Amino acid sequence: MHAFDYRAPDSLAGVLAELEEAGDEGKAIAGGTALMILMMQRLVRPRRLISLRRVAGLDRIEIADGRVRIGALATHRDVERSPVIRARLPVLAETLSRVATLRIRNVATLGGCLAHADPNQDPPVALLALDARVRIAGRQGERQVPLDEFFVDYYQTALRPGELVVAVDVPLPTPGSASAFHKFLPRTADDYATVAVAATVALTPEGACREARIGLGALGPTPLRARDAETILAGERLSDRVLAAASEAAMRIVDPIADPRGSAEYKRQMAGVFVGRALRRAWDRAAGAAA
Repeated sequence: MHAFDYRAPDSLAGVLAELEEAGDEGKAIAGGTALMILMMQRLVRPRRLISLRRVAGLDRIEIADGRVRIGALATHRDVERSPVIRARLPVLAETLSRVATLRIRNVATLGGCLAHADPNQDPPVALLALDARVRIAGRQGERQVPLDEFFVDYYQTALRPGELVVAVDVPLPTPGSASAFHKFLPRTADDYATVAVAATVALTPEGACREARIGLGALGPTPLRARDAETILAGERLSDRVLAAASEAAMRIVDPIADPRGSAEYKRQMAGVFVGRALRRAWDRAAGAAA
């Protein structure tokens, strides 16, 4: 590994100043589970690493302004075990509990996961189904970006030079809504999923779908929303016909690549199957919560 400077400011302003000074040669580091591998493989060669670890409050998980706010430094394990997450966003706790191994979950951060923008990661899938927004800080101030606009391409995001992910905001679920997460692992728990799907369904008092959101992962250059499938569900009651139509719509928008986990066509078919499963489970949960 090449030589580099290591800085550890104790404030967000200090981190942003370091990033601005370092320019293209600087990288922010939190858990480092992805960045250190890239550095060891010499795929990235930053001359300065700026640690976020001394910045107070970036690991906080709280309810604020009608949303659950998850600090960028919260580890996957923090999110998984948080009483706030378990009570208000149980599907996110479920999803994070199934990421890789306990050793990784104890170190990897949610902000780092999003900034890394690996299309095969699980957390963005659940966050898309939960309508999350990314809070971004830079020297010019703070802004918010809907998660489905944050991912641009393979390992590319809407972050501008010198900006950082500082938190994720997730709206509190509405009454009559529930979510579910499904993924298929070809081998062991620390492997990437062949396909990952999360769904949120909100029902009317009569049991029809008021709103649906579907997140897809490992099926293209970025995690994505299946918006055409969501539209099909609006106003409908649960049926095999409706689930099949939504699944087919989701299959049309994915763009998987062939790899050791399966061919592109296999992954496309799996996407349809898992969209149906996630929707049915979310629908059943929503109906059960309303009963």
